[in-house]
This record gives sequence, structure tokens and C-alpha cells, in this order.
Amino acid sequence: MFKYFESLVDPYTSYTEIDTPPTRIWPFLLDYSQPFKRVFLLAAIMSVIVASIEVGLIYYMGRVVDLLGTAPGDFWAAHGTEVGLVAVFVLVARPMLQGLDVLLLNNAILPNFPTLIRWRSHKHVLRQSVGWFENDFAGRIANRIMQTPRSAGEVIFQVFDAISFSLAYLVGAAVLLIVADVRLLLPLVIWFALYAMLVVWTVRRIGPASKASSDARSQLTGKIVDAYTNIHSVKMFAHHERELDYAKDAIQHTRTTFIREMRLFTIMDVILVFLNGLLIVGVVGWAILLWTQGAASVGVVAAATALTLRLNAMTGWIMWALTSFFQELGVVSEGMETIAQPITLVDSKDAKPLQIGTGEIALHNLTHHYGRDSGGLDGINVTIRPGEKVGLVGRSGAGKSTLVKLLLRFYDPDSGRIEMDGQEITTVTQDSLRLNIGMVQQDSSLLHRSVRENILYGRPDATEEQMIEAANQAQAHEFILDLADPQGRSGYEAQVGERGVKLSGGQRQRVTLARVILKNAPILLLDEATSALDSEVEAAIQDTLYKMMEGKTVIAIAHRLSTIAEMDRILVLDGGKIVEDGHHDALLAQGGLYSEFWARQSGGFIGSEAAE
Repeated sequence: MFKYFESLVDPYTSYTEIDTPPTRIWPFLLDYSQPFKRVFLLAAIMSVIVASIEVGLIYYMGRVVDLLGTAPGDFWAAHGTEVGLVAVFVLVARPMLQGLDVLLLNNAILPNFPTLIRWRSHKHVLRQSVGWFENDFAGRIANRIMQTPRSAGEVIFQVFDAISFSLAYLVGAAVLLIVADVRLLLPLVIWFALYAMLVVWTVRRIGPASKASSDARSQLTGKIVDAYTNIHSVKMFAHHERELDYAKDAIQHTRTTFIREMRLFTIMDVILVFLNGLLIVGVVGWAILLWTQGAASVGVVAAATALTLRLNAMTGWIMWALTSFFQELGVVSEGMETIAQPITLVDSKDAKPLQIGTGEIALHNLTHHYGRDSGGLDGINVTIRPGEKVGLVGRSGAGKSTLVKLLLRFYDPDSGRIEMDGQEITTVTQDSLRLNIGMVQQDSSLLHRSVRENILYGRPDATEEQMIEAANQAQAHEFILDLADPQGRSGYEAQVGERGVKLSGGQRQRVTLARVILKNAPILLLDEATSALDSEVEAAIQDTLYKMMEGKTVIAIAHRLSTIAEMDRILVLDGGKIVEDGHHDALLAQGGLYSEFWARQSGGFIGSEAAE
């Protein structure tokens, strides 16, 4: 039975992805709710039925009080069948209907609706550009991905568990009082008007207060995760107290926003108790007055009393449900600031897979400044011939990393274009572009998974033999066999820790190299590929790199100029422009910037004087 209801909606069902999700909260929720339309309708109907049964039982309690006026000896003979049928309904039908209601809510909606939102939101966020991620805390993004679906699930739960139930209950209560005596409706109407005013007052303030509180929690999460992610730097610079002060401001801001939110709840509670007192005195007092005048039976007084006491108990729950509803809406609204942002770097509508033939790369008037007036690249024109090995040199900020990011299409250029084998990269799919490029970065961070999973990330369908061969080529196989983690996993199954922190810098770099070797892409980008290696390992890895380069078009960034001296060409960047282009010996003979770098090197690095 549980499995049936849990399977009513598949949260991973296929859907049409859109680059610009709705930015208003109700269209946003409606978009995600499409697979649940029938389940939501059934849940609403069941909520009304359950509320009607509750009101009906109160009505029948009043009838029982009136029936007790019958002589005890005649009661069962006159009313036994009726009472028996009601008892059967209460014992059998009511639990079944109530069970269907909670099965829909607890087993069909609550496990699946948040899962659907979390799955689609994660899928949407993963499509965002690298630049988008660089502008936010990873912790805050993750927090919103986790919290928003949960809150959206609570919103839907409150709609069916509280809001629709309470509306149906209120209508049923009004009908019951009208049937008893229409005059009893007056105090209920007056109370409801005052209650509605309190709800509006509370909701108008709770929404913004809840959003502010949720945003404060997300910022706090981002700051704390930032400290944990960079714990090596925190410890190395002995900034434990500094990080505490940094977090304390965010913790205090979170506390302050939550205090404002809780003040609203306190005010609401006090006023609600007063209003419920008016309801009890008004309805019950009026019913007693009608009874004294002979206009109402004892059963009517009993039913009116039970009804108002039930409403008194319910109003606090309803108010909390409503405030929780708008509180969770505030969390959803805050989360939408992340998960409903449009995808700005997208494939063109008619994008085709990149077809790499010879591997020629052509840059035409390529300009990119990250939205600023300076920095980045400025009017780059260069062609890298098929299979050519090109070194990229320049001071920090000259534009080397920008060029690599544009080649990978992590950003789109401000102007100009990049062509690979005559295909402009903005006209091909991003996945096909990056599948044809192998990249070894200076920051060789790894996924918090096993060594095997990290290497196979380069080519998931590779065989065990191919994976081990790639590790051998990267001089990694032997140290991998000696690895072990605290959970007892060893060798290729050992976990490397977040960003690979359990490995040394050289070990991380060699696993990264193995991953790229396994990928075997026709275009190779190297960004300080051997910077984390010691001299002995670097010498062995250089041979591996040269073998990797065979038959590939290569662009290698290096500050250690000796690593690129044997390249076919060297491009020297300065101020976002190519200022020198040629072979190592020719550039030395020119006596220009490259010659300066070479002359001022100490230990193979560009000297600080040159950087100045």
C-alpha cells in the first residue's frame, strides 16, 4: 500500500528544461507542480471530506444529547440502529477516509514534491556558468538547494492539511449553526472578520521577516562552509579567533532577524487568545440565551459549545499553520534568488556537436573584460595550427587564464570569436566542446570520492586496464596502491577527501594528470601542469606530458619557462594583448619581454622585478 502511494508521482519524470524559470513565487511553484495536479486535486477533496466529517460528528453529538431525553428503557429500541450505524462509520469508514487523506499527504506528496524540486533545481544550477558560481558562496548555493524544496513541500502540506481543511471546517461550522439557529451565525461572522484581520496583519509582516531570517541563515551557512573549506589556510595563519569574529557577525545577524520574527508570533498569540475568548462567550452565551427563551434545545447548546471549543483549539493551529505557510514561502522566495536565476550562457538553438578534425584553433579579435573597463583580453588575433604546441607566458593578470576560460567557453567573449576547425564555439554544444579538450590545472582539486572515481571522471566507460595504464603514465599507480582511508578502503577505492585534501599536492596533480591522460582529448590545455611536483617526479612527468602532446594541439601556460622552451611557439601576453610570438630562441634574440623574463628567472620562475 505504501509503495503504491509513494509511486503515484515519479519525481524524476522527464520534463522540458527552460533557461528562464518563473521569477514570481506562485508561477514558480505551479511550474514544479504539474506532475502532481491529479494528486493535489484528490488531496484537496479528501481534506474537505475529513473536515466535513469532523463537523458532522459535532452536529451528531448535539443530536445524541437531545436523544438522551428519551426514556432510558426505550432508547435502544428507538435509536439503537441509528447509533450503531454511526458507531460503525466512526470505527471503520472514518479511519479509512482519514488514512487515505494522510497517505496522499505523507506518502504521495511530501517525499516526492521536495525531491522533484531538489532534483530539477540541482539540474538547473549545474547548468549555470563557471562565472555564476564564482560570484557566490558554494555553501549558500547548496543551502538553498536543500532548504527551498523542503519549504516548498511544507507550503503544499499546509495548503491541504490546514488551509483547505480549516476553510471547509469553517463553512461546515457556519452551516451547522444556521441549521441550529441562524442567529448563532452572527458571533461567528464577527469573530471570523476580526480573525481574518489578525491573519492579514500577521502575514504581511511574517513573509518579509521570514525571508530576511532565511537569507541571514544562508549567509551564515556560506561563511561557515567557507571557513571549513579553507581550514588549511585558517590553521596556517592561526586565524581561529578572526574566523570566529567573522562568523559571529553573521550569527548575530541571524539571531536579530529571528528575534524580529518571533516578536510577531508573540503578538499574534496574545491577540488570538482574546479573539477566541470572544468566540466562546459569543456563541455559547447566545446559545444559552436562546435555550432560556425556548428557541434552542440542549443539544444545540452542546453542539455550539463543542464547536466553539474545537474552533478555539483549531485557531491557534490554523494561525501557526498560516504563519508557517508564509514563513516557508519566505524561504522559497529567498531560495528562488539562486535556483530561479536564468541560465545566461546557453547553447544556441541549432547548436551541433563539435567535429574535431585537425585541431586548428583561430582567435579573431577576441576581447573580454569581465564587464569592466580593463583586464582580461583585448583584441587577440592568432591562429594555432593543427598539432602545434604553444606556450603562453605573461605577468599575472596579463590574460592567460582568461584565454583558457574563453576556449572552454566558461565565459562568452565581449566581442570577437573563437573557431575550432572552422566551427565557432558558440555554435556548438558546450558538452561536445569540453569533451574535446583536456585540461590540467594548477589547482588540481579532486572530487570527494575514491581515487578510481576521480580518474574515471576523465572517461567513465574506460576499462580497468586503461585506468591503471593512465595512472602508470602519470607516475601515480604505485602511491595509489599504498593509500588507505580511515574507513579501511585502500588503493583505488580510498577516498581522497574534500578537494583531495588527503593527498599531497604532487599526488593530487598526478591523479589529475591520469584523469586527463585517460580522457585523451585532441586539444590539450596545461595550466602550470607540473607546478606541484618535485624535481624527480617532474622529470618523469615531463616525458609523460610530451607523449600526451603527440598528435594534439596544445596550449600550455607556464611561469617556469624551462617547461615550455621546447614548444613550437611561445605567445607573450601583456595587458591583454599578444606582444611577442615566436620560438624560444627567436624570442631571446629579440631582446623583448620574453628575454627579460628568461634573464630575470630565479629557479625557473618569472622574477618579481618583471612582475612589477
